[in-house]
Amino acid sequence: MKKSQIIGRYIVADPKICHGKPTFRGTRIMVADVLEQVAEGLAWESIIEGWHESISREAIAEALQLARQAFLSHTEEFAIDPPV
Repeated sequence: MKKSQIIGRYIVADPKICHGKPTFRGTRIMVADVLEQVAEGLAWESIIEGWHESISREAIAEALQLARQAFLSHTEEFAIDPPV
């Protein structure tokens, strides 16, 4: 069985929680769900209120920073071949 992974100060991936998907530490709030809310243009304060203040601005900022790093590391995987 996989072990729990600490991904950042606020983010963890634990195989016993949400099937090992990254969540905010101490919650079952999946990072992907919050990133989707940010992408939809929701204000951070609205996101925090929507999750009953179980996450913080700092946690959202960390999720965005890690997403940025992952994107930059895997940009070639998202590339679309131009039409011929």
